[in-house]
Amino acid sequence: MKPLLLFALLFSFNLAGAQSPESKLSSLGITLPAVKKPVANYVNVVQSGNLLFLSGKGPSRPDGTDITGKLGKDLNIEQGYEAARLVAINHLAVLKDYLGDLGRVKRIVKVLGMVGSESHFTDQPKVMNGYSDLMVAVFGEKGKHARSAVGMISLPNNIAVEVEVIVEID
Repeated sequence: MKPLLLFALLFSFNLAGAQSPESKLSSLGITLPAVKKPVANYVNVVQSGNLLFLSGKGPSRPDGTDITGKLGKDLNIEQGYEAARLVAINHLAVLKDYLGDLGRVKRIVKVLGMVGSESHFTDQPKVMNGYSDLMVAVFGEKGKHARSAVGMISLPNNIAVEVEVIVEID
């Protein structure tokens, strides 16, 4: 009898602890912005089988302004971290718009983070943690991903960070 009771308690605890990605966003105080239309001849998402390939997004604030500048000159690591986190929020908005339910995300597979950097700046991984940390906060283990974080001499419109992501869905 005791093993059955223990199993029931563990099962109910897991159910109680299982929050939807949307409720996790809400508990983090994050409201997803409206999805911006592409500025050139591309689309925000391409689906191939059960994989979604999201186009590069930058750190656009809800008011439409971008976080601009180069890491190591205009921005420090903490500001870059926040810029990368903002890109994650924008990607989550794209996913929510496309899927209707973030619960359909099976795994964040691969992240490519491009950080506008001065030549001496080498902390791109610390900047990209802003993106990665939010994906893990929202999706838990499903949010852990392979990642590249590279420095770029120039990004479109002088944005600080641009990120591409591959997502597996159910």
